[in-house]
Amino acid sequence: QESNMSRNESSSNEKENFKEDNSSSHFHEKMNLLERKKGQAVDLHLKARVDRIHVDGLIRTKDDIIKAQVTELFKAQDFYDIIIHAYKVREKLQGLGCFGNIGIYIDTSHGPHATPEGVEVTFIVNEMRRLTGGISTMVGNNEGSVIVQAKAPNLFGRGERLQMEYSYGSKSSTNISISVVKPFMGSSRHKILTGSVFNTSNRFPWSGFSQCDKGLLIDLAFNPDGTGILKHNLQYEATYREIISSKHMSFRVREQCGPNLKSALRHICSIDKRDSLIFPTTGSLVQFSTEVAGLGGDIGFVKNELTVQTNWTPHEYAANQFFLGGPLNLRGFDMRGCGPRIDGNSLGGNAYWALALHLYTPLPFRPGRYSFGDLFKLHGFINGGNVSNFTLKFANDYKENMKIFKEDVRCAVGGGIAMKFGNIARVELNLVMPLLFVRNDVLQQFQFGIGLQYL
Repeated sequence: QESNMSRNESSSNEKENFKEDNSSSHFHEKMNLLERKKGQAVDLHLKARVDRIHVDGLIRTKDDIIKAQVTELFKAQDFYDIIIHAYKVREKLQGLGCFGNIGIYIDTSHGPHATPEGVEVTFIVNEMRRLTGGISTMVGNNEGSVIVQAKAPNLFGRGERLQMEYSYGSKSSTNISISVVKPFMGSSRHKILTGSVFNTSNRFPWSGFSQCDKGLLIDLAFNPDGTGILKHNLQYEATYREIISSKHMSFRVREQCGPNLKSALRHICSIDKRDSLIFPTTGSLVQFSTEVAGLGGDIGFVKNELTVQTNWTPHEYAANQFFLGGPLNLRGFDMRGCGPRIDGNSLGGNAYWALALHLYTPLPFRPGRYSFGDLFKLHGFINGGNVSNFTLKFANDYKENMKIFKEDVRCAVGGGIAMKFGNIARVELNLVMPLLFVRNDVLQQFQFGIGLQYL
């Protein structure tokens, strides 16, 4: 009951306290303020519960559609669950198409209704403008296109949107469409109703004709399980089609030229467990489509399509991974002392980088010069690197790809004696001071090493 009360109070207070919180600059100021607040490290499996949920920055968006997205946060049992559910809720909020930026801030619960294990989760949102648009290019179907888009998001505060699109292709194809989208996020099935009118023109020189379509499409999409894995689309399409002949057309195709009216029902069922739509590495897709035409008009047919896709990645073995750390590797860390660890065991990573800068000098006063003393050198050094499980991101994920060079970087500085053992090995005795390291790393300040290869 306390959680429900907190949720209702948060929802009612949002619009009173944050009616002025819609500008992008205010959003970034709010996030910077929260980032400057520093706290102690938290055990991820510490028992915790969500007492209150705040959504800051709402102006046009209604409370009921927000409540439907954030309710699952109250199911969390520990701090790890809270983090996972918070990111899932953020994805749901982004899926509404109402917000441009969404930040998350988690803090201990305060106030008279706070519980000993309670936390408060704050989502800082920045609502999109009432009218947005842009010009972009797209390459597809062996053709380049220029696309002009205009969109009015969140028209009535519950995710409704009106969008218009015009595209012109390099092969003289055109497409004009106007769509109205109405989501029903409060429903357990997460239904989305879309109505579109369109006018398209395409050339198909491979088949010897051009085609012009003018029509109406009504689409009802819903997820029975609420997870987005299983998805159904029920569609009705009414299209006035005209097939236009070209100079080089076979007689069989020429017989089919002229206008016709298509009225069809379509059902699309898909089960998508892939981790990415464009470059999936794991998961599978099963999609079945059935189209029945002949409900009016002069075209009648039944069409079925089945698409099956599966993706897998070879198993990862610790013996195949890269490791960092050691007296002749990344100095200042124990053997394989850097990188991911579980229960004290080093797991390594699939990508790493390491750099070292050395300064060598002969022994003071040059004892044993031109003989045994020339085998020894004093040296100072600074070395650094990182090892992690890295997955290359495409599209606009430049910052994600640079994380291995910016986050959890290790660095150490030190000095000692290096000895040449014949012309086959190197011996080092060093005193090292780690400068940058991660909590789970195994440090080693005094190191002795002998080996054939070194950093």
